Amino acid sequence: MHLHDDNDQIVETLFRNGTITVVGIVLSFSLSFLTQWANNPLPWNFIDLPPVFLIIAGIIYQIMALAILLRIASLQHNIYAKANRRFLIGVVLTGLGIVLAIIIDAVKLVP
Repeated sequence: MHLHDDNDQIVETLFRNGTITVVGIVLSFSLSFLTQWANNPLPWNFIDLPPVFLIIAGIIYQIMALAILLRIASLQHNIYAKANRRFLIGVVLTGLGIVLAIIIDAVKLVP
């Protein structure tokens, strides 16, 4: 009887490549949002810092996920799963930052 551990499980290359594509696209959207928000004509205040920190933290997690996925070792299931967890954390952090930024901008527009 042979027991399989996570190191024995291999992710198909085609599947991993699709994941790399998704991570790259979402990362580019995250960076684009940060760039667009930085060019927002409304003045920045200290209240804008929490969303910025959330968005930047999310982008860092997404970059870490992409860096892991670009290594050949990411074909191992446990490493692939680690990259997916980091990516999802990054997406959640970025999403929270974006929602918070929208709320803050909306509050600033109310007289």
